[in-house]
Amino acid sequence: MGSGITDADGHDVPVAVAPGEAGPDPRLSVTLSSPAGEVRWSCTPAAARELAAALVRAAEETENAPAGGPVTVRAGELRRGDVRDGERAMTVDGVRTDGSTAHVTWKSPAGRTWSQSYDVNTAITLRRRLPGNR
Repeated sequence: MGSGITDADGHDVPVAVAPGEAGPDPRLSVTLSSPAGEVRWSCTPAAARELAAALVRAAEETENAPAGGPVTVRAGELRRGDVRDGERAMTVDGVRTDGSTAHVTWKSPAGRTWSQSYDVNTAITLRRRLPGNR
């Protein structure tokens, strides 16, 4: 079974990951092999987890990207996972409506969260909308 990773020419690139030695500075090693040669690098367990999380986020965005362009919804209709269109990616982490006000908690790709309040009828343009209710 291939890794699903390919080089610029479309050749399969096998990936090997190996744990390193335990100790004060533990590291793991990653080897990528392609017809162009082998690339080896090592990282700390924390860096490996950060890379894994970034890959998961990018995979989810890729899988859920719409075929069309941005969509506009009312603030009161936002759902968890919706991604706001604009220069900086902001994902809806939660929405609570209180009468005519929508209280939206946004989350950045770095994990920072903040809340903003909108009139429930305010138009919000989304880069991506996840199917179904979340």
